[in-house]
Amino acid sequence: MIWSALLIVLVSGPVWAGEARPLGEDPAVEARLKHLAIELRCLVCQNQTLADSNAPLAEDLRREVREMIVKNMSDKEIIDFLVERYGDFVLYRPPLKATTTLLWVGPFVLLIVGATVLVITLRRRARKVVDAPVTDEEHRRVEQLLAQGGNRS
Repeated sequence: MIWSALLIVLVSGPVWAGEARPLGEDPAVEARLKHLAIELRCLVCQNQTLADSNAPLAEDLRREVREMIVKNMSDKEIIDFLVERYGDFVLYRPPLKATTTLLWVGPFVLLIVGATVLVITLRRRARKVVDAPVTDEEHRRVEQLLAQGGNRS
């Protein structure tokens, strides 16, 4: 048993974590990358920025953006290149224009439609509620049933 434990420790040595390698050599490049990655959307996750995502495609896009930064492309040139390649969807905050109007107005329209449907439904339900008067016969029957139930206790 001791030999087994020793063998496991010796074999698992290469899998131990080493020192983390730096993502980039130039801190200025990494700062620009971080700034751009916050403005760009992960194409796989869709609800995360490129900076927040751990998806392999996000890593590839960050690497590509890093390479464009090293080539001295401006932030606008990098963003324009990515928008041309992937469309406005790559932007975490897409601009307001004809093709993205639904993205900006859609939630408010859905909220208004939902509130309208709720109000109409509640009004229809309120109209259906009818006060049904209790007849004297029904009232006597209830009193009789209650009196019978009270005698059993």
